[in-house]
Amino acid sequence: MLRQKPKIVIIGAGIAGLTAAKTLYTITQKNSNELFDLCVVEGGNRIGGRILTSEFNGDQIELGATWIHGIEGNPIYKIVQEFNSFRSEKPWECKEGKLIDKSVTITEDGYQVNSSLVESISFFYNKMLEFCSGKGDVQDGVCRQILESLNLENGSTKNLSIGSFLKKGLEFFWDLKIDEENVQVFDNWSRKSLEEGVFAMFENINRHYSSADDLGTLDFNGESEYCNFHGDEMTIAKGYSSVIEALASVLPDGLIQLGRKVTKIEWQSDLILENDDGGAGTKPVKLHFSDGSVMYADHVIVTVSLGVLKKGIRDNSAMFSPQLPSFKTEAISRLGFGVVDKLFLKLSSPSTHDDNGMIFPYLQMVFHQSDSKLFHLKVPLWIRRTALIYPIYPNSSTIVSWFAGKEALEMESLDDEEIIDGVSTTMSLFLANSKQFKNNSDSAADSRVKFSNILRCKWGSNPLFLGSYTYIAVGSSGDDLDAMAEPLPKRISKNCPPLQILFAGEATHRSCYSTTHGAYLTGLREANRLLKHFLCVDDV
Repeated sequence: MLRQKPKIVIIGAGIAGLTAAKTLYTITQKNSNELFDLCVVEGGNRIGGRILTSEFNGDQIELGATWIHGIEGNPIYKIVQEFNSFRSEKPWECKEGKLIDKSVTITEDGYQVNSSLVESISFFYNKMLEFCSGKGDVQDGVCRQILESLNLENGSTKNLSIGSFLKKGLEFFWDLKIDEENVQVFDNWSRKSLEEGVFAMFENINRHYSSADDLGTLDFNGESEYCNFHGDEMTIAKGYSSVIEALASVLPDGLIQLGRKVTKIEWQSDLILENDDGGAGTKPVKLHFSDGSVMYADHVIVTVSLGVLKKGIRDNSAMFSPQLPSFKTEAISRLGFGVVDKLFLKLSSPSTHDDNGMIFPYLQMVFHQSDSKLFHLKVPLWIRRTALIYPIYPNSSTIVSWFAGKEALEMESLDDEEIIDGVSTTMSLFLANSKQFKNNSDSAADSRVKFSNILRCKWGSNPLFLGSYTYIAVGSSGDDLDAMAEPLPKRISKNCPPLQILFAGEATHRSCYSTTHGAYLTGLREANRLLKHFLCVDDV
C-alpha cells in the first residue's frame, strides 16, 4: 500500500498562514510534489487577514496594517522591493510620509496651544517611554526618581503598569514647573490643566500604538520586550495587500479554500489513536467546519488572532478538544489583545490650502480631563479619547482618525450619520476660529466643517478577528509570548504523534508581536519546524 503523504492544514490566510504555505509549498515543488498534502482554510471570503488595502474617495487606503516598521533587514521591505510595490501612479495613504512635522495642537474650545509647551511635554513623555523600554534615562535620573516615588515592593517593577508610571511622571513634570502651574493660559484653562490635557493626548496616541484600551493595563517591563527593525518607517505605494498577493502568487489554485470557518479542533494528547474512519482516523487531528464538514490532518498550523483564541477558551466554547493545556490557556488569558480602528471621512467643506499645502490640518486634539463640567456638551464621549485627525497626505480631502479600546468598539456600532454628525460637530468646535482651516464661506451656518461619507474598520466586532493586535498586559510577560509559540502536544509518546498543532501569528513572536513582520517570521518559523521534522533541513 502506498504511504500517504502527511496532511498539513493551515488555518487562516493572513500573512503568517500564507508565509507558512509558501515556504512548505516551495519545498514540496522541489521534491516533485511528493512531500506534503497541503491546504489553507480561511473562514472569510478573502485572503490577507488584518491586512486590507481598499479605496475611498479616490484614494488608496489601508484598513489594516499601514507601516513597514524599519527597513533594515525587514522581510516585508524585501518583498515589497522584489515586487516593485513602492511605485504607483495613484495616490496612497501617507504617500509623503508622516505629517507630524506639520501638526497643530488645539483645545476642544478652539484655542491653539503654543508649540513650545507641546514640545516640552512631548520630550518628557517620550523620554519616559524610552526609559520603560530600557533605552535610557532623562534629566539626571528623573525617571529613576519617579520609580522610587512609587514605593514599589523591594523596588520590583513586576506588575507595574505604563499608565501608573506615566501618571507619576506627570506629577514630577508639574513639580519641575511649580511656579507656573496656576498661570491662566486660556479661558477655563490653567497651565496645569492644559498640560494635563496635552499629556493625555500623548497617552491616547500611545493607546493607538499599543492597542491597550487603558495604559493602566500595559505592562511596564513588557515595553523592553518589543523590538523593531532599524531604519525608516514606510508605507507601500501599491498597498499592503500587494505583500499578500506576492505570497499567494506562488500557490496553485485550490490550495487556499475560502469560506471554510473552523469551529472545533480535535487533537490527540496521550490517548491511543482510534481508527474508525476507514483510514482517515489514523490522522491525529480532526477539523470541524461551520458547514458541518470535517477534515483530517497530521499537522495543523493555527494562525487565528489572539482574540479568537481568547474566545475559544472562554465559556466552554470548546474550540479545542481536548482543551488546551494550562500553560497555553494561561498565556492566552494573560496577554492583552486590543482594538484599534481607523475612520476615514470625505471632507466636503469648501476650503483653501494653508501655507503647508494642507486643506485640513494635521490636528492634535486636547480635551479637558479632570473637570467634567468643562467638557463641551456637543463633543460625543466616543470622540473624547481620540488624539489625531489629519489628511492622509497634504492635498487630500480624505481625512483619517484613530480610535482605540471601548471608543473604537462604540464607533463600530454607530450608524454612518451619527459618526458624520459627531465628527463634523467636533471639528467645527476645534477649527471654527483656526487659521489652519480656511473656509471660503462668510456664512456662519456654512462655515461648519462638513464630511459627506465615511469608511471605517470593524476589527473588534468582526468574529474572525475580535480585535487588532497583541500587547503585554500587566501580569503577563514575554514568557507568555513564547508559550503561545509552543507546539502541541508538549510531551511525546509512542501513542501521541508530534507537532499536531502548531501556532503562528503576531501573538506568538516574543519581540515583534503586533507587527506584520512578526507574523511573517512566525509563519516561516512553523514551516521550518515541520521541515526540520521531516527533512532535518536548515531554515529556508
